[in-house]
Amino acid sequence: MAIYVVMAPPAGNNAEDASFVRDSFTWLGFLVAPLWLAWHRLWVEAALTFAVMAILSVAGERLGLEGAGSLLSLLVSLYIGFEGQNLRITSLRRHGWREWSVVEAGNLVDAETRHALEAGEESEAQPALPRIVPDASHARPPQTGMALGLTHTPGRP
Repeated sequence: MAIYVVMAPPAGNNAEDASFVRDSFTWLGFLVAPLWLAWHRLWVEAALTFAVMAILSVAGERLGLEGAGSLLSLLVSLYIGFEGQNLRITSLRRHGWREWSVVEAGNLVDAETRHALEAGEESEAQPALPRIVPDASHARPPQTGMALGLTHTPGRP
């Protein structure tokens, strides 16, 4: 079973507009990291990844360590493979999306079905309770004075 993070758009709570991001290793992100990032509209991350991979390759070639440059580029690709989905979630958050829920399912279709069923159950449930805010007038006034020992309470005889 895979874990899907359901991201809700900033415009509302419409279940059809939700975006499902699978929280797992992404093979395409590992194999072609800058292209995968650009495909998901992570332009800055794609440019940085491409620049870092190019710099590492050129530095390895200039220093005569072609294997080291390739290995470091492989580490960058490995990072994108592991953290690419989290980069997508972070980008959605920056654009005003919020995490709606987390769904465990075998594939994307099952995740969408489970989320739709859960969203339907939530709408049929009772309306949200009002938020209870404590009344500041019932709070104890601040105590001033010196406190000595374990049993002394400032302001009391």
